[in-house]
Amino acid sequence: MGDGHRTVGRTVIVVHPVGLCAAIEVNHAVDSTVKLDCRIQTAVISHALAHGRSNVLHVHGAMVGHPYPPAFAPIAQTGDWPKLRAMTPNSEAGVPPTPLSSASPAAAFRSVFRPGLFAQQCVWVTGAGSGIGRCTAHELASLGARVVLSGRQEAKLQVVAEEIKADGGQAHVQVLDIRDEEAVKRSVAEVVQLFGPITGLVNNAGGQFPAPLMAISKKGFDAVVGNNLTGGFLMMREVFNQSMAEHGGAIVNMTADFRNGMPGMGHSGAARAGMSNLTQTAAFEWAHAGVRVNAVAPGWIASSGMDTYGGALRGIISRLQSHVPLKRLGVEAEVSAAIVFLLCPAAAFITGITLQIDGAASLGSEIFPLEPTSRSRAFDGFHRARTPDILK
Repeated sequence: MGDGHRTVGRTVIVVHPVGLCAAIEVNHAVDSTVKLDCRIQTAVISHALAHGRSNVLHVHGAMVGHPYPPAFAPIAQTGDWPKLRAMTPNSEAGVPPTPLSSASPAAAFRSVFRPGLFAQQCVWVTGAGSGIGRCTAHELASLGARVVLSGRQEAKLQVVAEEIKADGGQAHVQVLDIRDEEAVKRSVAEVVQLFGPITGLVNNAGGQFPAPLMAISKKGFDAVVGNNLTGGFLMMREVFNQSMAEHGGAIVNMTADFRNGMPGMGHSGAARAGMSNLTQTAAFEWAHAGVRVNAVAPGWIASSGMDTYGGALRGIISRLQSHVPLKRLGVEAEVSAAIVFLLCPAAAFITGITLQIDGAASLGSEIFPLEPTSRSRAFDGFHRARTPDILK
């Protein structure tokens, strides 16, 4: 392990000549090199390192008995440690670094949550073919969930499913228009039949188009409300009636930054505000069944949805960050992390809220000018993130 004092507070790797064995977080100096067989159990690793006058805080269990996490196996087997070090940040020379999220089935997503958090759980993500839905599906799969991907375009969903499977995760495609009540009923029944209880629902599907109120037809208004409110309600109701009423679970609904109205997208603002209120009602009515219901309200997020807008709005998008106090746009992984938190056990006493994810853009006014800053750094968690063409 080299100089033991340089390992204090660091994660180091215990190795055997045939490959990686275990990642150890060291609290005190280690002054002896420990080599362990890859079949050794956690308790023996702890004892051996303790004998070397170290204090073992944690052993990543998935590494024990499994020499190589999937994404790193080909490199680890060749012993090409420089290449392995290049794949992860902040590694010290001579010590093969801990692969990020190494104990998770889909190792590449750099989630802040513990590996296996959603193991053996079925979580449904609507609108999973692109953008925030795609990112959230990847993070949930990286944490062990069997993710149901739904949307109207099968080709897009299959691409995301193949990405997740290539990373070692589990995904199932369910082509669905959430505005079709009978189709929603059938799809939920099919998923419950295939995988058992649905423990989480991410009601992400939606969409809108820019227009001033005076130019929105009834058909256009109804379409946006159907996408962003009615369809989400149908998904919530059926998942509750067919699964969560008996088994409990958590729901996270997608809204938007409607706090001060949504000029230019009044139809979407009305639908999103309705979803936020629906979230509160469901949280109250379904609490008895052990079901928590929350919502997130993203602001300006650098996501693929930006590329769908044309006309004058394209010119506005490039200037949005100057109106955010943090002086940048959000990224998909920052929304996904909030969704995952609201789904997870740590949020067990949180229900009925709408969480703003907008960099404080909806606060203040031009009366109080924004100070320049470059200190806010985006959370670069999604290994397959794509910069929208409009921002390139």
